[in-house]
Amino acid sequence: MADAKDSFMMEPKSSSTTTSSSQKNHRTFLMVQNILRILVIVLTAAAIVVTVTNNQTVMLFSIAFEAHFYYMSSFKFFVAANGVVCFVSLLTLLINLLMKQQTPRRKEYYFFLFLFDLVMTVLLIAGCAAATAVGYVGQFGEEHAGWVPICDHVRKFCNTNLVSLLLSYLAFFANLGLTILIAYKCTT
Repeated sequence: MADAKDSFMMEPKSSSTTTSSSQKNHRTFLMVQNILRILVIVLTAAAIVVTVTNNQTVMLFSIAFEAHFYYMSSFKFFVAANGVVCFVSLLTLLINLLMKQQTPRRKEYYFFLFLFDLVMTVLLIAGCAAATAVGYVGQFGEEHAGWVPICDHVRKFCNTNLVSLLLSYLAFFANLGLTILIAYKCTT
Protein backbone atom coordinates (compact mmCIF):
# COMPACT_ATOMS: atom_id res chain seq x y z
CA MET A 1 0.00 0.00 0.00
CA ALA A 2 2.82 2.38 0.82
CA ASP A 3 4.48 1.51 -2.49
CA ALA A 4 1.36 2.50 -4.41
CA LYS A 5 1.18 5.85 -2.60
CA ASP A 6 4.87 6.58 -3.17
CA SER A 7 4.69 5.68 -6.85
CA PHE A 8 1.65 7.93 -7.27
CA MET A 9 3.46 10.88 -5.75
CA MET A 10 6.65 10.29 -7.69
CA GLU A 11 5.05 10.20 -11.14
CA PRO A 12 5.83 13.35 -13.08
CA LYS A 13 3.05 15.15 -14.92
CA SER A 14 2.89 14.21 -18.53
CA SER A 15 3.97 16.92 -20.91
CA SER A 16 0.84 16.45 -23.03
CA THR A 17 -1.35 17.42 -20.04
CA THR A 18 0.58 20.64 -19.39
CA THR A 19 0.66 21.46 -23.12
CA SER A 20 -3.08 20.87 -23.41
CA SER A 21 -3.71 23.06 -20.37
CA SER A 22 -1.45 25.77 -21.77
CA GLN A 23 -3.25 25.69 -25.11
CA LYS A 24 -6.63 25.86 -23.35
CA ASN A 25 -5.49 28.86 -21.30
CA HIS A 26 -4.17 30.57 -24.43
CA ARG A 27 -7.46 29.96 -26.29
CA THR A 28 -9.42 31.32 -23.33
CA PHE A 29 -7.16 34.38 -23.26
CA LEU A 30 -7.68 34.98 -26.99
CA MET A 31 -11.44 34.54 -26.64
CA VAL A 32 -11.69 37.04 -23.74
CA GLN A 33 -9.41 39.47 -25.58
CA ASN A 34 -11.53 39.26 -28.74
CA ILE A 35 -14.79 39.68 -26.81
CA LEU A 36 -13.45 42.79 -25.10
CA ARG A 37 -12.24 44.19 -28.44
CA ILE A 38 -15.65 43.57 -30.02
CA LEU A 39 -17.27 45.28 -27.04
CA VAL A 40 -14.98 48.31 -27.47
CA ILE A 41 -15.73 48.45 -31.20
CA VAL A 42 -19.50 48.27 -30.70
CA LEU A 43 -19.58 50.81 -27.87
CA THR A 44 -17.33 53.37 -29.57
CA ALA A 45 -19.19 53.01 -32.88
CA ALA A 46 -22.51 53.48 -31.08
CA ALA A 47 -21.16 56.55 -29.26
CA ILE A 48 -20.06 58.04 -32.59
CA VAL A 49 -23.42 57.39 -34.26
CA VAL A 50 -25.38 58.81 -31.33
CA THR A 51 -23.21 61.94 -31.18
CA VAL A 52 -23.10 62.63 -34.92
CA THR A 53 -26.83 62.19 -35.43
CA ASN A 54 -27.71 64.32 -32.41
CA ASN A 55 -29.00 67.80 -33.16
CA GLN A 56 -31.80 70.01 -31.97
CA THR A 57 -33.15 73.34 -33.17
CA VAL A 58 -35.00 75.63 -30.78
CA MET A 59 -36.64 79.01 -31.20
CA LEU A 60 -35.68 81.69 -28.69
CA PHE A 61 -37.17 85.14 -29.17
CA SER A 62 -38.01 84.34 -32.81
CA ILE A 63 -34.41 83.30 -33.51
CA ALA A 64 -33.56 79.70 -34.41
CA PHE A 65 -30.68 78.18 -32.48
CA GLU A 66 -29.24 74.85 -33.52
CA ALA A 67 -27.32 72.56 -31.19
CA HIS A 68 -25.03 70.15 -33.03
CA PHE A 69 -21.83 68.36 -32.05
CA TYR A 70 -19.89 70.04 -34.85
CA TYR A 71 -20.18 73.47 -33.23
CA MET A 72 -18.06 72.45 -30.23
CA SER A 73 -14.43 71.44 -30.62
CA SER A 74 -14.53 69.17 -27.58
CA PHE A 75 -17.34 67.12 -29.12
CA LYS A 76 -15.39 66.93 -32.39
CA PHE A 77 -12.41 65.62 -30.40
CA PHE A 78 -14.75 63.18 -28.61
CA VAL A 79 -15.96 61.80 -31.96
CA ALA A 80 -12.42 61.66 -33.36
CA ALA A 81 -11.07 59.86 -30.28
CA ASN A 82 -13.87 57.30 -30.42
CA GLY A 83 -13.27 56.86 -34.15
CA VAL A 84 -9.54 56.22 -33.72
CA VAL A 85 -10.14 53.75 -30.88
CA CYS A 86 -12.82 51.97 -32.89
CA PHE A 87 -10.58 51.71 -35.96
CA VAL A 88 -7.49 50.54 -34.07
CA SER A 89 -9.54 47.99 -32.10
CA LEU A 90 -11.06 46.68 -35.32
CA LEU A 91 -7.64 46.45 -36.93
CA THR A 92 -6.19 44.64 -33.92
CA LEU A 93 -9.15 42.26 -33.83
CA LEU A 94 -8.67 41.42 -37.50
CA ILE A 95 -4.95 40.81 -36.98
CA ASN A 96 -5.71 38.55 -34.02
CA LEU A 97 -8.31 36.60 -36.00
CA LEU A 98 -6.08 36.24 -39.07
CA MET A 99 -3.15 35.11 -36.98
CA LYS A 100 -5.26 32.87 -34.74
CA GLN A 101 -3.19 29.77 -35.45
CA GLN A 102 0.05 31.71 -35.73
CA THR A 103 -0.49 34.06 -32.79
CA PRO A 104 2.95 34.55 -31.37
CA ARG A 105 3.32 33.70 -27.74
CA ARG A 106 6.33 35.93 -27.48
CA LYS A 107 6.29 38.70 -24.95
CA GLU A 108 7.31 41.27 -27.59
CA TYR A 109 4.02 40.82 -29.44
CA TYR A 110 1.99 41.31 -26.28
CA PHE A 111 4.15 44.24 -25.21
CA PHE A 112 3.38 46.13 -28.43
CA LEU A 113 -0.27 45.15 -28.09
CA PHE A 114 -0.18 46.51 -24.54
CA LEU A 115 1.31 49.80 -25.74
CA PHE A 116 -1.36 50.24 -28.42
CA ASP A 117 -4.13 49.42 -25.96
CA LEU A 118 -2.67 51.77 -23.36
CA VAL A 119 -2.52 54.66 -25.84
CA MET A 120 -6.08 53.94 -26.98
CA THR A 121 -7.29 53.87 -23.37
CA VAL A 122 -5.69 57.23 -22.66
CA LEU A 123 -7.09 58.71 -25.89
CA LEU A 124 -10.56 57.43 -25.06
CA ILE A 125 -10.58 58.88 -21.53
CA ALA A 126 -9.28 62.20 -22.91
CA GLY A 127 -12.19 62.38 -25.34
CA CYS A 128 -14.64 61.43 -22.58
CA ALA A 129 -13.18 64.07 -20.26
CA ALA A 130 -13.42 66.81 -22.89
CA ALA A 131 -17.05 66.01 -23.69
CA THR A 132 -17.91 65.67 -20.00
CA ALA A 133 -16.47 69.10 -19.25
CA VAL A 134 -18.52 70.78 -21.97
CA GLY A 135 -21.59 68.81 -20.94
CA TYR A 136 -21.15 69.98 -17.36
CA VAL A 137 -20.90 73.60 -18.43
CA GLY A 138 -23.92 73.14 -20.68
CA GLN A 139 -25.89 71.67 -17.80
CA PHE A 140 -24.85 73.98 -14.96
CA GLY A 141 -23.12 76.94 -16.62
CA GLU A 142 -20.13 78.80 -15.21
CA GLU A 143 -21.02 81.94 -13.30
CA HIS A 144 -17.48 83.30 -13.04
CA ALA A 145 -17.05 83.23 -16.81
CA GLY A 146 -20.59 84.44 -17.47
CA TRP A 147 -21.68 81.23 -19.21
CA VAL A 148 -25.31 80.36 -18.70
CA PRO A 149 -26.61 76.80 -18.77
CA ILE A 150 -28.12 75.87 -22.12
CA CYS A 151 -29.47 72.40 -21.36
CA ASP A 152 -32.71 73.97 -20.12
CA HIS A 153 -33.35 75.03 -23.72
CA VAL A 154 -31.96 72.01 -25.61
CA ARG A 155 -32.89 69.18 -23.24
CA LYS A 156 -33.07 66.49 -25.97
CA PHE A 157 -29.60 67.39 -27.24
CA CYS A 158 -28.07 67.23 -23.74
CA ASN A 159 -29.79 63.96 -22.85
CA THR A 160 -28.65 62.32 -26.08
CA ASN A 161 -25.09 63.51 -25.44
CA LEU A 162 -25.31 61.93 -21.99
CA VAL A 163 -26.20 58.59 -23.58
CA SER A 164 -23.24 58.93 -25.94
CA LEU A 165 -20.93 59.73 -23.03
CA LEU A 166 -22.15 56.70 -21.09
CA LEU A 167 -21.48 54.46 -24.08
CA SER A 168 -18.00 55.89 -24.42
CA TYR A 169 -17.25 55.49 -20.71
CA LEU A 170 -18.33 51.84 -20.94
CA ALA A 171 -15.95 51.47 -23.89
CA PHE A 172 -13.23 53.04 -21.77
CA PHE A 173 -13.74 50.49 -18.99
CA ALA A 174 -13.74 47.63 -21.51
CA ASN A 175 -10.52 48.97 -23.04
CA LEU A 176 -9.00 49.42 -19.58
CA GLY A 177 -9.84 45.79 -18.79
CA LEU A 178 -8.27 44.77 -22.08
CA THR A 179 -5.13 46.73 -21.27
CA ILE A 180 -4.87 45.08 -17.85
CA LEU A 181 -5.41 41.65 -19.44
CA ILE A 182 -2.64 42.22 -21.98
CA ALA A 183 -0.32 43.57 -19.27
CA TYR A 184 -0.92 40.39 -17.28
CA LYS A 185 -0.13 38.31 -20.37
CA CYS A 186 3.14 40.24 -20.79
CA THR A 187 4.25 39.25 -17.30
CA THR A 188 3.45 35.55 -17.59
